Amino acid sequence: MLNNLERRGNPWGMAEDKRAEWITELDFEVPVIDGKIPDGIEYLFWVGCAGALDDRAKKTTKAVAGLLHTAGVKFAVLGPMEACTGDPARRLGNEFVYSMLAGQNIETLNDAGAKKIIASCPHCFNTIAREYPQLGGNYEVIHHTQLLAKLVQDGKLTPVTPVEEKLTYHDPCFLGRHNKVFTPPREIIDAVPGTTAEEMHRCKNRGFCCGAGGARMWLEERIGKRINTERIDEALALDPDTITTACPYCLVMLGDAINEKKAAGQAKPSLEVTDVAQLLARSVRPASAQGDMGDGKPAMPGDPEGVAPRD
Repeated sequence: MLNNLERRGNPWGMAEDKRAEWITELDFEVPVIDGKIPDGIEYLFWVGCAGALDDRAKKTTKAVAGLLHTAGVKFAVLGPMEACTGDPARRLGNEFVYSMLAGQNIETLNDAGAKKIIASCPHCFNTIAREYPQLGGNYEVIHHTQLLAKLVQDGKLTPVTPVEEKLTYHDPCFLGRHNKVFTPPREIIDAVPGTTAEEMHRCKNRGFCCGAGGARMWLEERIGKRINTERIDEALALDPDTITTACPYCLVMLGDAINEKKAAGQAKPSLEVTDVAQLLARSVRPASAQGDMGDGKPAMPGDPEGVAPRD
């Protein structure tokens, strides 16, 4: 993973030009920055490695982009100019690789004239907002749940299609406990008609990790009970229809644990984990425009099947 970060700028070692492929799956234009951010663009959308390269996380990216487009928010992305923020390297103690990536990104952002940044990954959100200022990168950073909740509150996004499901929300560590963003994701869930939300006993300030923090996303645990399995057991105790979260790392870790439970016959086949942005997108889009994925749940346009490997 560290070698991939140093050589290719992402944990999977994938080519830079793949960072913009998700845009081709949309039915509207997303400006890709080449030089300065044009006048009229309010936000730079920091997609993140997972959001651009992992199939599960790309669904969140497309949902966020679609909702911003629907709300009339002018935004652009860096595409191939974006690189990993360096969070996994710094959490592992490799300050050299972190400094290299952070310096590269800060130079790119400053040259582009970035001022307001939307981050979908809480790890990117935390690093850009809290750690980049130490190296001269000072920006107004907002997580996508914060912006989407405000757009709903301001009437620029109106959830209309009922989602008749029982949900439980998992707090990502770097969004919740580290940055105290607890309310916006829950406001989005509450705004969607038909949903019933129930909290796990460890939530908010007492939230429990999915097992991916500290760069453990790329470590296979072989001793004892896996953290993601422990967390899914807590969720299954509530018998939800859907587990929702707001982090690509959590999507992968919780999704893996759910798949193991399904294979063992310990979870219902329809159970899935989604981002709150996907939930909101299902409700904001008119019912006539929704497709069916075969499980009664609407599909986003161009949603790919399959998942990029974690290691």
